[in-house]
Amino acid sequence: MSAQLSFKPACFEVSITDRIAHVKFNRPDQFNSFSRPVWEELPAIVKEIDRGALARVIVISSTGKHFTSGMDLAVFTQPDGITSAGAKDPHLRAEMFRHNLDRLQDAFTCLDQARIPVIACIQGGCIGAGVDMTSACDIRFATQDAFFCIAEINIGMTADVGTFPRLCHLMPEGWVRQISYTGERLPAQRALDLGLVNEVFDTHAAMLDHAMKVAREIASKSPLAVSGSKAMINYARDHTIADGLDYIGVWNAAMLSGAHMAEAFKSKAEKREADYPDLLPLKDKAL
Repeated sequence: MSAQLSFKPACFEVSITDRIAHVKFNRPDQFNSFSRPVWEELPAIVKEIDRGALARVIVISSTGKHFTSGMDLAVFTQPDGITSAGAKDPHLRAEMFRHNLDRLQDAFTCLDQARIPVIACIQGGCIGAGVDMTSACDIRFATQDAFFCIAEINIGMTADVGTFPRLCHLMPEGWVRQISYTGERLPAQRALDLGLVNEVFDTHAAMLDHAMKVAREIASKSPLAVSGSKAMINYARDHTIADGLDYIGVWNAAMLSGAHMAEAFKSKAEKREADYPDLLPLKDKAL
């Protein structure tokens, strides 16, 4: 089974095979920095895969020395950049900045809100916006040479695209504070010890092989159950235990599928791969 996007990205290579979408940064000469086209293409890719039910899991990897060097500073300095430095009224400029920032934040929030899991495969530097992006993914793998750096502090700004709201749920707050205040690098092994990444690998190839193995395992499960699990984990992260218990009760009262459970038992008894229906595509326009 394979599928294709409705457009051809300039900054990414995208393949969708056997219900797994592989989204690969493809700007190694620019250290895969987040230029304006990257900010536009990434959410467009993720939303089309998710809303179109084109895959059951997304794997994001990169090319070259670094996973990403972070924000391309031209996004700030261009005349029509998000800061709009040419605007005379500082309050109007600030109001516009806030809404422009919403669009950048949405480029990563769509990973968190996608109905399907997203796996990040990180080699070399994961810097600035890369930390924002990977913290919005479900699973993170890294190579031995990988490192994370909240680099915004080194250029006199506060990270604002998702690092702090998410990272404090992924690793001890004391370490979030340390690397945020200092701009120091967090090596892959330390990130593993702190729970930021799931596993560390000697080579990029070994990491991708493992990520695809995990992706295939996820893709073999009921998409409805996987999507429900992601929704419940995200809800539990953002709410109290009592709220989470109540919501899972409501969720399963509506979406617990006897047919899918029966297929799980039957396929196991018959020693074959289960055949589950895919999620339904979502409408892009109101009825």
